[in-house]
Amino acid sequence: MNDQNGYDIEDIQVGMTATFAKTITEADIVFFAGVSGDINAVHLNEEYAATTPFKGRIAHGMLSASLISAVLANRMPGPGTIYLDQRLKFLAPVRAGETVHAKVRVLEIDVNRCRVVLETTCSVKGAVVIEGEAKVKIDSAARRAARASVQPA
Repeated sequence: MNDQNGYDIEDIQVGMTATFAKTITEADIVFFAGVSGDINAVHLNEEYAATTPFKGRIAHGMLSASLISAVLANRMPGPGTIYLDQRLKFLAPVRAGETVHAKVRVLEIDVNRCRVVLETTCSVKGAVVIEGEAKVKIDSAARRAARASVQPA
């Protein structure tokens, strides 16, 4: 792994894992509502949210899911990773004050196309709240070296 390009396809192995954890705050929920435009009352209005099956406010599902992106971009495969696809299944709500643990695990590697398929999960207190699968494109040390050798002087 290098600081600017993360893991190269040659360095990735099936079964490798990486994680990132974050405690979701009230501010995170409010800021995410502002950034995303999702101002659903179940996220922002305690009185309304108390009347729902959740019995109180919950964080945006996509806020929790965005932690998967943090793993991909910062841990593995790391900087330079290009997201191609993400499938998500939301299993349980996340509330302010809970710590979400996002984890990715390498399932498949296509060395020729520089693509990796990863299992993606988010959990709170050991219970899976989101499960899914991501496909990403990463670089190759050989391809990067070839590009560098044809750079004009």
